[in-house]
This record gives sequence, C-alpha cells and structure tokens, in this order.
Amino acid sequence: MNLRITAVIAGTWLGMLMSSGQSPAPLAGTAPLVVTGDISTQMVAGIDRFLTRETEKAATQRGNLWKRDFKSRDAYEKSVATNRQHLRTIIGAVDARLPVTELEFVSTTRRTAKLGESERFTAHRVRWPVFEGVFGEGLLLEPKTPPVAAVIALPDADQTPEQIAGLAADLAPAAQFARRLADAGCLVLVPTLINRADTGSGNAKLKRFTNQPHREWVYRQAFEVGRHVIGYEVQKVLAAVDWLATNSSSRIGVAGYAEGGLIALHAAALDPRIDAALVSGYFDNRDGLWQEPIYRNVFGLLREFGDAEIASLIAPRALVIEHSEVPSIKGPPPRRDGRGGAAPGHWQTPEFNTFDYEAMRAKELAGPFKDFLRVVHGNEGTTVGPMGERALSIFLEKLGVTNKLPALAAAPLLLGAAPDADARQQRAVAQLVDHTQRILRDSERQRDQTFWKTIQAKSSDAWSVEVRARKTNFWDDVMGRFPAASLPMNARSRQIYDKEKWTGYDVMLDVWPDVFAWGVLLLPKNLKPGERRPVVVCQHGLEGVPADTINDDPKSQAYSAYKAYAARLAERGFIVFAPHNPYRGQDAFRTLQRKANPLGRTLFSVILAQHERILDWLSEQPFVDAKRIGFYGLSYGGKTAMRVPALLDRYCLSICSADFNEWVTKNATVDSSYSYLFTGEYEIFEWDLAHTYNYAEMAALIAPRPFMVERGHDDGVAPDEWVAHEFARVRRFYDKLGLGDRAEIEFFNGPHTINGVGTFKFLHKHLQWPEPK
Repeated sequence: MNLRITAVIAGTWLGMLMSSGQSPAPLAGTAPLVVTGDISTQMVAGIDRFLTRETEKAATQRGNLWKRDFKSRDAYEKSVATNRQHLRTIIGAVDARLPVTELEFVSTTRRTAKLGESERFTAHRVRWPVFEGVFGEGLLLEPKTPPVAAVIALPDADQTPEQIAGLAADLAPAAQFARRLADAGCLVLVPTLINRADTGSGNAKLKRFTNQPHREWVYRQAFEVGRHVIGYEVQKVLAAVDWLATNSSSRIGVAGYAEGGLIALHAAALDPRIDAALVSGYFDNRDGLWQEPIYRNVFGLLREFGDAEIASLIAPRALVIEHSEVPSIKGPPPRRDGRGGAAPGHWQTPEFNTFDYEAMRAKELAGPFKDFLRVVHGNEGTTVGPMGERALSIFLEKLGVTNKLPALAAAPLLLGAAPDADARQQRAVAQLVDHTQRILRDSERQRDQTFWKTIQAKSSDAWSVEVRARKTNFWDDVMGRFPAASLPMNARSRQIYDKEKWTGYDVMLDVWPDVFAWGVLLLPKNLKPGERRPVVVCQHGLEGVPADTINDDPKSQAYSAYKAYAARLAERGFIVFAPHNPYRGQDAFRTLQRKANPLGRTLFSVILAQHERILDWLSEQPFVDAKRIGFYGLSYGGKTAMRVPALLDRYCLSICSADFNEWVTKNATVDSSYSYLFTGEYEIFEWDLAHTYNYAEMAALIAPRPFMVERGHDDGVAPDEWVAHEFARVRRFYDKLGLGDRAEIEFFNGPHTINGVGTFKFLHKHLQWPEPK
C-alpha cells in the first residue's frame, strides 16, 4: 500500500497499533524520530555550540576585510580608512560634533572653577560641548610651566576624575595617574565616564526604575537608534582632541584604565591626531564578548575587529598596553526596591596568555610598523600597575617627553568643596538620554526620507521587483544572514496526537551541524488521496513550545493565550505546522542573541534558516499546496510574523497577533511604561532599527502578499494608539498599490491572546479554503 494515503486510514491504523502495543509508523518519507528529553533545551544548546564555532571561524576570516598597504605611513593610513570608518559606525560614533574653541570653567556663586592646586599644577572644573545638549565634563590639570605634552586621562567607569587626580583620598597615590602625568608637566584633561551605578536608570515620573548600570541604561536605548555608550564617550574624547589640536602645540596622548582603557583604545584607533595611547587593564581576546557586561556588545564587531585589529589602526603611531588588575564585575547592581531587568555579565582581569597572544597579533597585523606597540607586564606574566611607573614612562617617551617621570609628589591641596560627583554623573546620564531620545523622535522622519519617499513602484508587480533590494538589505544588514542549510534534511517524525479530526506528528529537520528545526504537524483526517491543501504555520510566543498552540484544556495557562488555535485550524481542514522557535530558556536563549550580535547576526538569523528548512520540507509533501502556506504568530511569534515572512516569500501571507505596534518606540522610549527599557528582555534590541525598519516598513516587505494584525484592546504590549498609528502607514501603502483588501486589522475586546475571528476569516479568504458550514 502507498504510505502517502489519507489521514483517516492513518488514524485508524494508529489506533490498531496502539491497541496491539506497537509504535505507530513515522510519516512517509521520514525516518523514525527517537530523540528523548526536552527538545527545546536541546535546540538552544545546539545553536549555542554552532554560534561558538561561528565565533571561532570569524577570528580566522577577519583578514578578508582588510587590505593593508605597508609601503609608507600615508599608504597605510589610506588602506585602513574603510576599516576605521566601519569601526566608527558600529560603535555609533557618527554624530557631527560641535566645534570646541574653548573649554568652559564650571563655577557657581558658591564655588569657583579652581578646585585644587599643587606645586606643579592647578586643577579646574571644566566642561566642553560635544553635541547639542551634551557636554564632556571633568577636570583640567594645568601645569605651572609650559606643557610638555597634552593628555586625556580616562579613569575606570567607577572612578571619578578627582580620584585619579589626587583630589580624593580613597585611591592609592601610585594609581593617581592623571596627577602623575600632570606632575610630569603634561596638560591633562580628565573626563567623567558613565558609571555602573543604577541610581538614574529609570523614570521617576513613571515610578519605573531598573537595576541596570547607567552604562546599560544608555546602551539599550542608544543601540536601537544606531548609537552606543562606547561611541558617545569616544566622541567626548575626540571633542577634547578638537580643542587640544587647535589650542595646543603639544603632542596629544590618551591614557585609560579599565573601561577608560576601552575608550582610549577606540579613540586612538579612530583619530590619527592622537600621537600615543596607553591602555591599562583592558586589552584582551574578545571572542568571549558575549559574557562581558552587555554595554560592551557591539553589533558586527567580531566580523572585522578584535582588540588586535583595533590596535592596528593606531599603527604606526604609538600604543602602550599594560597587563594590570581590573575591577571585578560579577554582574549588575543587586535587585532591590522593585529594581530589576538588568542583563547578566561579568568581567575580570584578562588571562596573561590571551592578553599576550592578542598583543602579538597586533604586532603581526602592523607588519613593518610592529614597533608601534610596547607591552608592559610583570615577571612571568604577572600584572603590574595599574598605570605603573614603567607604562607611564614609556607613554611619556612616545609623546616626546625626555624628562623622567617624577617621583610621587605631595597631593594637591583641595581648595574648596569637592564637586558633587553624583550630581555630575546624573547630568552626564541625563544628557545622553535626552540626546538619544531626540534621535528616536526624529527617526520616523528619517525613515520617511530613506524608505517611503524613495519608493518608485505604483503597482504590486512593480513593487515585487523593487522590494528585492530592500529585502536583501533587511536580511544582510539588519537581521543578519547565515548561509543556507548545509546538511541534508534528514527528516524524522513520530506520531504524538490522535484526535477526532486530526493526527499530530513531531517533525525534526537538520539545518547545520548541531542545529535543527522542529515542530508539530497536524494532518486533518478527512484529507483525500492526492489532495493538496493550504498550510497555516502557527508560531508560539516567548518561552512557549509547539504544544501550547494545540493545548485545548481551558484551565491551562497555554490555552488562555493561544486558545488552541492550531488545533482549531486543523479542525477547519487546514494542514497546520507549529514550529518551535528557540526563544525559550530565559538567559540560555538570550545568550544566543549575545553570541550572535558580535557576528553581525541576531537570533532571527538562525530562526530564518530554520523556517527555510521547514518550508523546504512542507513544499515537498504530497498533501501540501506549496503556494498556499500562511503564517500566524502570537506575541514573540508575532515578532516572527513581522520578520520571517518579510524575507521568506514562500509564506504567502502573514498575521501578526498581540505584537504589532510602534516597535521602535516600544524599545527605546524612556517616557512610557510599555517600554522594554524597564524589563528583562535585554536581547530584544536590534541595531539601528530606528533608522531602517519599523513594523510598517517590515509590513511593506511582506506586500503585496496579504497582511493582517490581530489586536486586543487590553493587550499590555502597547496602547491601541501606537498600533493604529503604525498600521495606518501599512494600510496607506497597500491602498496606494491597489491592494487595500489585502491589509486588515481586527481590534477586539480582550487581552494578549488569540481571538481567532477576523483572522480565521482572513485565512479562509486568502488561502482559498472554504469556511465550515
């Protein structure tokens, strides 16, 4: 007998086998599926191993993106200009800076700008403009003799300018490197960095606070608009270089410790006006970036840059790196007083072997300019410093200072009340938040200019051609694309349901080594031999599994959200496939996003490949009409409904349930309690989505195929006003293409749940399947 027979016969046969104690046969054309345990957990673990290998592979392929020319210093500078611009872009150092002709002394009616004085220098409170409303702020240490060099000294994020300038008593004198450089006769500017406290991470008006370090609080909102806390602080340094370059004839150096070392390294890499850099307590192999605090996450970094590659942009200028102890970061501030939501992340002193190997790579990358780099460490690789005598001496030598570093001198005298460091920190955070929010508010206008107003198509056929380049951009540059599946499909299945009207099978398909696609196929029992039916792919939400879309127990938690919509559609005669997407396991799956981002990829880079494989398999089945495969997802499945069908044309329609809204605003605004800035979904942010594809633009990529939104008035995802605002742009676009009947929205009285009324009619209409009588 042909095994591809009707599901009615298959169901009867299953019952006979069960009664006889035999196991049911797998689907025709598939091998038996014998996997045991939690398949979801195994999927996440396999993807994790795959991403680890991809990270290792990226390290060996970075050289393909470089074309170094070692004939001369100028030739080298020109040859790496593109790489330098790429680095500037991915750290978000892209805003035009304001001109800095002078520093401003910071004083009030109660305190002067002059903060302290020693025999060798005077300390002033200063600030300088960076962008509109954003200032660098800190101390200027002005020597009493003509300066021998000009240095921007960057403390760790949790140190204040006063500490490294010797104007606070809680830092060992040897670690007060700004003071030591000033004692050596340097003009020293000490900026304030955004710290790791959480006091300003929230919105008092909303009474919403988090335990996110200030650096993460800024990072989250900035990431969504193509900016970064790293880029912002580099811009503050470069604004200071602007001032030094026009107001001083001295050579310019930048020196940083720990987080300040990160900023110093990037600033020197980007600006050839910096003659020498000293990086203490930061340099390392970055393949483990995903484990570090999330505010160091840089989208696409490891495709082109490790610390060695960044350092090579400084050559043939001078770089000194010191292997020193760093502050131990074991995670964000503790949860307290309702504060939570911060991402995990830790950091400790780099192992000497990885530090030394990365330094060796930097020298090799610099070719004949390898002497640009000096490495400082203790005997047998022990740590020194931070900012130890030898490192500072070499740094000064590279700046052309011939005098020896003076011995430790008496601390400068604090002349007045020390500045309120907390208030200064809050100003710094608030200024960057305000700047980011201005960019956010302007992003819709930018998308209008770069997306909507550039559309030439006046018909669906024309748009089907014109949209191809935009899909490529969305996939390659925003979602991130992995190569297509590399393994044979190797389909396996087993029967797990036998209901009155349908039969259900687990189906597993290989994608890449360690990566598979898995879902549950529901076959109606009245399927006739040779009949090809439409398919509805029903996608679960966050922390869900395929069974949640099928569970028909009204008392279950799954039913309250999904209403067994996959089973209900199977009862209506649709073939249904309920895939598993790997957003389950809390930090375990969020780690996947952390590992993918430095590769220029996202969690959806993997999900897209899994769905391509699912579509491959469904399209081959004799009971499937490959031209009538629709997509219907709830919540995180609704996020999938916006991204996957936008790029996979074999989905002939898409329904986004309980997710569609003004997505960019939801991610990046500080002014709404709906914002993801206040929650634990730290993986949700997508690089520069604000200037590329909000949900209306994603829906345009789905066009001319039918698209629908299902929205409960009481859904806590977003207010109706956000949903309607964004959908209005979609409906207008469909109307302009003469396709108004293909774009629908259904509002209903209800919460975050499947409604299954208008959407079911939509499916019957556009999948051309008769509604039940």
